[in-house]
Amino acid sequence: MKDMVNIAGLAVSLALVGVAAAVSLWRRLGLERQIVWAAARALVQLLLVGGALALLVEPGRSLWWSVLWVVAMVAYAGDVARRRAPEVPRIALLVIAAFGVAAAITLGVVFGLGVLPLQGRTLVPVAGMMVGNSMTATVLAARRLVEELRDKRDEVEARLALGQPSRQAAAGYVRAALRSALLPQIETTKATGLVFLPGAMTGLILAGVDPVQAVLVQAVVMFLVLASVATTTVVVALGLVRRLFTPDHRLLTLPRPADTTP
Repeated sequence: MKDMVNIAGLAVSLALVGVAAAVSLWRRLGLERQIVWAAARALVQLLLVGGALALLVEPGRSLWWSVLWVVAMVAYAGDVARRRAPEVPRIALLVIAAFGVAAAITLGVVFGLGVLPLQGRTLVPVAGMMVGNSMTATVLAARRLVEELRDKRDEVEARLALGQPSRQAAAGYVRAALRSALLPQIETTKATGLVFLPGAMTGLILAGVDPVQAVLVQAVVMFLVLASVATTTVVVALGLVRRLFTPDHRLLTLPRPADTTP
């Protein structure tokens, strides 16, 4: 079903942005400009991405262009993490490494074992879902771990004084951070199909794909996201433990968010 939505339909759908802005005006939330700006920015970004993807999936286009796109996404994810969690020391490189590990595992399974064909049409969207859905959890795990170690410094130093190495002293706080980061994705996975229909499946059905095939694709994406969230969060958490303690097992001074410069 090609050209399901035309320019006229897109223009009409902008009325829905007006609904959100109207709610803000009605309840005096002061968010009208942010709503309009967010919608306009998202539309421009999507159009640019759509144009670039159209070039990537042209017949005969080298797959290396798609690989370069994925590398750029991972690098951008590191910069986003740095801006979202300025109190976490050197988080950008750690997040990039975490997504590198997650990509090797998840994309290796999906494409290496032939679950999906390795093409620009599949690689970029799947990698984008991996990065996008894991980003929030990764930042949450990092911030929660720093918060736990900072606010419970006395407990941590007591464990260190009793002779525990830094990894053992931080184990309970790493566990708490990972649980906080993973539970939302686990709950989302449990509710999929009953409470809500995921975007990938909905888009395929709207495009005319057989619903059963759409469900199978969505299941693959869902499992990929779950593995990616688990991988990225644990890599970031364990990497942070190495950075937040000195080689002789002393906890570094950890600033609060207000003490950092975004």
